[in-house]
Amino acid sequence: MGNAGNAPGGEGVVDRMLRVLDCFTEDEPELTAAELAERTGLASSTLHRLLAQLVSLRLLARAPGHRYTIGVRLWELGELSPLSLQLRETALPHMMRLYEATGENVHLAVLHGATPETSVALFVGRVTGRASIATLSRMGGRGPLHATGVGKALLSTRDDEWLEEYFRAPRERETVHTVIAEAALRADIAQARSRGYAVTREEMTLGNISVAAPLGAVEGLPPIAIGLVVHLDRADERRLGPLVVQAARDLQEDLRRR
Repeated sequence: MGNAGNAPGGEGVVDRMLRVLDCFTEDEPELTAAELAERTGLASSTLHRLLAQLVSLRLLARAPGHRYTIGVRLWELGELSPLSLQLRETALPHMMRLYEATGENVHLAVLHGATPETSVALFVGRVTGRASIATLSRMGGRGPLHATGVGKALLSTRDDEWLEEYFRAPRERETVHTVIAEAALRADIAQARSRGYAVTREEMTLGNISVAAPLGAVEGLPPIAIGLVVHLDRADERRLGPLVVQAARDLQEDLRRR
């Protein structure tokens, strides 16, 4: 499938297909053709041709009520990514050990974004259980770097030039406790570097604390962090910090051997 049939503005078929696929979100996993037309701004005839192609390629699937969902082929292709084949498969035993030691949510995330200003923490793995608290994260979901434990751990791996560009973009206040001021956030990053792990306290979700540690660089993979999300009432940073640091070291060593 090429980029043939370019629109006057230079947008090709692939670009338009991506515009359609990008409309689907965790909150709106099913959309009608009318909703897709409104979100993409594509002409009805163009959109319906694209939808037919996407369905035939199994990139989209039809759902009840004349709605569309993401197709299974995207999942099949996504499972071929190094984030799945190399990182998540290797990380799962380490994540399970960390869960067994704590009984808390374990998150695995990577740095994702075309530029520092647009970068986020992309969640690529998660282990949870009945006793774990509910969290907003999901595999394939994104979280702000400044307000999540894994995000702040990832920030601690960036150099001064990268951070200068990152701080040009505004940061949203997720809760009343979210650290958004540059000076305060830089202080948190410096502290994370000195002790080996980052901490966020009720910055993404009220009542929750996150403790996360970054991995060292692994060839072929983006920057990685592993962390825990714990309820405020049972968060013992002095115990959890060394556990996530050790998990990060063990995973890093395992990844570098492969």
